[in-house]
Amino acid sequence: MPQTKVPPVSQDKIAAHDRGSAMAKPQLVVAPVATSKLSVNAPEFYPSGYNPSFTDSSFEDGCDSYPTLTEYVQDFLNHLTEQPGCFETEIEHFAETLNGWVTTDEALQELVELIYRQATSVPNFSYMGARLCNYLSHHLTINPQSGNFRQLLLQRCRTEYENRDQAAKGDEATRKQFHAFVLFLAELYLNLEIKGTKGQVMRAEILQTGLRELLNALFSNPVDNNLICAVKLLKLTGSVLEDAWKEKGKTDMDEMVQRIENVVLDANCSRDVKQMLLKLVELRSSNWGRVHVTSTYREATPENDPNYFMNEPTFYTSEGVPFTAADPDYQEKYQELLDREDFFPDYEENGTDLSGAGDPYFDDIDDEMDPEIEEAYEKFCLESERKRKQ
Repeated sequence: MPQTKVPPVSQDKIAAHDRGSAMAKPQLVVAPVATSKLSVNAPEFYPSGYNPSFTDSSFEDGCDSYPTLTEYVQDFLNHLTEQPGCFETEIEHFAETLNGWVTTDEALQELVELIYRQATSVPNFSYMGARLCNYLSHHLTINPQSGNFRQLLLQRCRTEYENRDQAAKGDEATRKQFHAFVLFLAELYLNLEIKGTKGQVMRAEILQTGLRELLNALFSNPVDNNLICAVKLLKLTGSVLEDAWKEKGKTDMDEMVQRIENVVLDANCSRDVKQMLLKLVELRSSNWGRVHVTSTYREATPENDPNYFMNEPTFYTSEGVPFTAADPDYQEKYQELLDREDFFPDYEENGTDLSGAGDPYFDDIDDEMDPEIEEAYEKFCLESERKRKQ
């Protein structure tokens, strides 16, 4: 039988056939691979304010490993910012090192400026900066004619303080810097200790006056961030300021609360800020959250404690009438109750028989098992023993 030749198929037809079959099959779409811009050779990342060359060992070596006073002090300030818990253990060594280095007026001025800048530019360092200032004011031995550490610090603060009205009216960046100064001054007022003529520890009177004027500047320009700063200031120092003013017979805090209420009524501040101001007034009305013991301890008696008889037991007369120790005729009723108990000498209050005689019902019960129960129990024991040996 002659074979039928299959005509040759052109390559175009084969390609077309392959394309058709390929189109019939679902195609897998591969997403393009994103090219990373990260590099293993990139420099190591450090947070802002962190000095990678600073180590605890380099600090403990003192100023020998530092070329300038500025670098040494700045490294220590950054160290305290990151690890505030080190203050107690390292401040003494820091002060001793400064006493060997800060020997001129210029060096002392530089030290004051470095600490002031750190306390007013680094968030949350105002408290630590105030503690540091207090320690150095008592432990730095240099006392030049231009003034000691505390005097130079207060002079530096005065420079900023005298521009308070312009700063409160300034742009946002100016106000932000001013607010940092205000909160640092508040921390100084709370932490800077001054010894009086008789050796007593006092707060700086000049700072108390300064805080009063700073509050006036803030409330005189009642924009939101000024008012928020005033709230923070009063939450921080309100109780201490009011106590100090009351000792002098002043009503400055009453006047301040009146200004706050006027701001809430008249100022075009936001609703949230008004709520903050009202909460502050509420806090002050509760004595700044402080709790005072108004009277000394006295033993509770029916005359001074209305709840004296609250936990007393309740008794019942022979007629079933309840009475307690608060009743006027309690003694008479209670004696009657005791007399009634004499008729039942062999029973406690709950009816338990104390005579020693057994209950007739239980006396009839012996300890022997029923034969059927005894047989079942023996089978159970034998079965258990057999399973144990297996």
